[in-house]
Amino acid sequence: MRGQLEAGEVSFWLNGQPASARAGQTVLQAAKAQGVSIHCACYRDGLGGDASCRVCLVEIAGEPRLAPACHRTPTEGMAVHTDSEKVQRVRRTVLQFLDAEAVGPIDPLTEFGRLLPKKDPAEISEGTSVPDDSHPAIIVDRDACILCGRCVRACRDVQCNDVIGIGYRGTETRIIFDTDTTLGDSSCVGCGECVQACPTHALRDRSAEENRGAERAVETVCPYCGVGCQLRYEVRDGRIVAATGLNGPSNQRRLCVKGRYGFDYVHHPHRRTQPLIRREDVPK
Repeated sequence: MRGQLEAGEVSFWLNGQPASARAGQTVLQAAKAQGVSIHCACYRDGLGGDASCRVCLVEIAGEPRLAPACHRTPTEGMAVHTDSEKVQRVRRTVLQFLDAEAVGPIDPLTEFGRLLPKKDPAEISEGTSVPDDSHPAIIVDRDACILCGRCVRACRDVQCNDVIGIGYRGTETRIIFDTDTTLGDSSCVGCGECVQACPTHALRDRSAEENRGAERAVETVCPYCGVGCQLRYEVRDGRIVAATGLNGPSNQRRLCVKGRYGFDYVHHPHRRTQPLIRREDVPK
């Protein structure tokens, strides 16, 4: 084990190797700090996790049941295994259940889609519902939803808008907006935090298809107000096609509607690209 620990730190074993965790850190966070990746569908940095997806289950020596790494905190001397045979077997089953939760196909390029095994095209089912395209910036495809709850926490806990919730019960359970209206008729302010949080593109930008294949990414500061939100612009053919919030000190990955969707002014033909100089011989 480590010889020197900071105040509040605990030492434990991670896949047979000595590791440490700060006070309040979960197994998932401590493992990430040690360079060990634990997949999770409901967890995201800045959002936390509610242990609903069970993808991040790990094996703890001496305990009969697997524990969710996004909620379990290490204790002194605990031995954690993130990739044992038992963990791999259960994780495959959990991913199959989550994949079945989505009525339609999961885009293999999404965060969750990359966790799934490749499928034969004949095994991919088509969706049954029509996407909600009533919002000017966001499309809702409930067929791709796995009910991970990320969008709910992003809207309620991060942006404090409380527009998105989970309604109904059993097989009818689904994401709803306000009192189960369309997204376009809801009180949504269009910040797009839910889009950035969604791991399956059940919530996606209208321009999502156009944004694929971006040639380069440019990290910069939002040009609108003085808050100084850091963001990344995706660029293709010399045009900005998407904006993503970065973990800056003032925004912590958050963006407002202007920062996330208001970049079209850059390409407007009336935009000034050179400074104007006031001359005395020219009237104002």
